[in-house]
Amino acid sequence: MKKILYGLMAVALMSACQNDDTDFSEYTDGAASGISTIYITYNGTSVDVTGDSKGYVTTNGADVTVNAENSADSLLLVLSGTTTDGSLLVYRQQKYGIKLNGVNIKNNDGPAINNQCGKWLYLDVADGTTNTLTDGTSYTDIVVNGTTIDLKACLFSEGQVYVKGTGKLNITGNYKHGFASDDYIVIDDNVTLNVNSSVGNGIKVNDGLWINNGNIGISVTADAARGIRCDSVVVISGGSTTISTSGDCVYDTDAQDYSSAACIKCDDQFTMTAGTLKLISSGDGGKGINCAADVVFSGGELIAKTTGSNDNGKPKAIKSDTGIIVSGGSFSAYVNKSWACDNGSESDEPADHITVKGSPKTQNITKKTVEITY
Repeated sequence: MKKILYGLMAVALMSACQNDDTDFSEYTDGAASGISTIYITYNGTSVDVTGDSKGYVTTNGADVTVNAENSADSLLLVLSGTTTDGSLLVYRQQKYGIKLNGVNIKNNDGPAINNQCGKWLYLDVADGTTNTLTDGTSYTDIVVNGTTIDLKACLFSEGQVYVKGTGKLNITGNYKHGFASDDYIVIDDNVTLNVNSSVGNGIKVNDGLWINNGNIGISVTADAARGIRCDSVVVISGGSTTISTSGDCVYDTDAQDYSSAACIKCDDQFTMTAGTLKLISSGDGGKGINCAADVVFSGGELIAKTTGSNDNGKPKAIKSDTGIIVSGGSFSAYVNKSWACDNGSESDEPADHITVKGSPKTQNITKKTVEITY
């Protein structure tokens, strides 16, 4: 029953990601009636704000707060300029857009961007621009009406994030995660997204991650850190994604076991139908994909490699608790120690650890190497 429920949720979310609610044109083109476009330009320790006819914006140095919580109009925030000690904090109850138009924000004591809106955030990375977000190594709590608000990542959102555009966005997480959402994330268009974290996960998302397109690079170096950590499904249907982890295992006192780094760790199904995915995990016990449900691969190119030792954990290129199913594309998994593919089977036969459907052109399945091409 739980699997059926998760499956229905995944279908519903995928449908939501493809309906008109993901149309960003009204925010970028100003097509909607009553749109409020506010331009925020960071100038070192101060900001210039134009277009704020309704008084949504307050500033403290280069720290910007936008309180449009009770407004129903279409809101677009256009960010540009540079600050080495600034931020953006948004309160909102309706979907809205942020356009990154050549902005460099470093916040020394919190997230660079903190979205306290539980609805859609449309994040447009403008064509031809390079945008950089960096958080501090420690965060200062923000208390609103007696409640401390969430501060979980350099780029954090309470709601869904739809990433679009053709520009470049570089995110560096120095405190916890690089990019996090308490809902789900969709990455689309031909955006270039680079996420680095030396202390935690690259991308942390609760309700699902969809990579439809784009050029994505994720690098994490902390022990037991994950390039992508998702509490639900991960779906890849296009783009080019490269993820590396180098951290070793950490002993989890609650689970009384070692927790290892992984390029992708998800608690529900991993699905790939197209695109390119390259994973390398070099730490002790590292994993390429570590999935609590099925790993389903039907198209594109997947290369997963683990090169670490097995002192405290068992490195595996592809690990699933329930099944690894391959039916198309180019699928490669390599490991120096332990199993290249592990579907939970206790069999000593490598072919029992993966399900191959159809008639591949080439098929090489050993304990340490799996290569399947259709």
